[in-house]
Amino acid sequence: MKDFIGLTKRNILIYFKDVLAIIFSLMTSMIVFVLYLLFLKDTFVDALTATMKGLENIISSGDIDMFVNGILLSGILGSTLITVPYTCLQTIVKDKEAGVDSDICSTPLKRWKIILSYFTSASICAFIMSGLILTIGLTVLGFMGDTHLGLVQIAQAYGIVLLGSVSSTALFMVVVLLFKNSSTCTAFFGILSAASGFVIGAYIPLSQFSDGVQSVCNLFPGSHITSMIRNVLLSGIADSINNDINGLDNGAFISAIKDTFSFNASSFGIDFRISTSVLYVAVIALICIAAMTVLYNKTYRRR
Repeated sequence: MKDFIGLTKRNILIYFKDVLAIIFSLMTSMIVFVLYLLFLKDTFVDALTATMKGLENIISSGDIDMFVNGILLSGILGSTLITVPYTCLQTIVKDKEAGVDSDICSTPLKRWKIILSYFTSASICAFIMSGLILTIGLTVLGFMGDTHLGLVQIAQAYGIVLLGSVSSTALFMVVVLLFKNSSTCTAFFGILSAASGFVIGAYIPLSQFSDGVQSVCNLFPGSHITSMIRNVLLSGIADSINNDINGLDNGAFISAIKDTFSFNASSFGIDFRISTSVLYVAVIALICIAAMTVLYNKTYRRR
């Protein structure tokens, strides 16, 4: 067990000691934040204002601001849960290039412990960074106004972040094991960073795309994770707004904004609630864990 813990600790330290790696792993999240300050917030507020015609005097501007700020937090978390585990897993490719994998494989350490250490370390790094962002985000939102979140919802948010950390790590470990050199791995990271914000709906709500594009995007577990985070963080505010409306619109406004901002994932005619999204993400993660075990054994045969 000590050898597994030691290798896991070594992989974690590689990420946290590299400041540039940390910065680049959060680049997509920072872009989402900058775009939000520049125009995304106004776009989201305009979309909400256009939907709430006739209810302007009932719904407070403070709730609208908290709502769009929650959208921002869910987008940042969704991006972080993609880019941080991928950055950590690049250690596998770097070890292969430097020949470190041969040294590790020549030790008595079991093959499954080696792959598990990479998987565990990337999952821990992703959870630490995402959990930190979630904590800071909730603290800032708490100072700005009432988040309408109870302890149960906050615990659910951290639980979803944990699920997202594990599932993203499992998925990207399969991808990373296919790369033979760092340049290819880094090039893919650039594509991933640019595309992930669109795929999970961090830049533009997925509802703005065609049904076919939405269906494909929602095949990606990260889209489900982002939708679940959004659902948990914003359901309290949505309920508060609905209470203020007091049934005047029969729930039409809240239903419209939940559809607009994709509170629940939908793919090829199947609507996912939180429970079914959790099941979907867990199944994909288990499939990826099985696949990465096979790939690692084939890639890292004892020399």
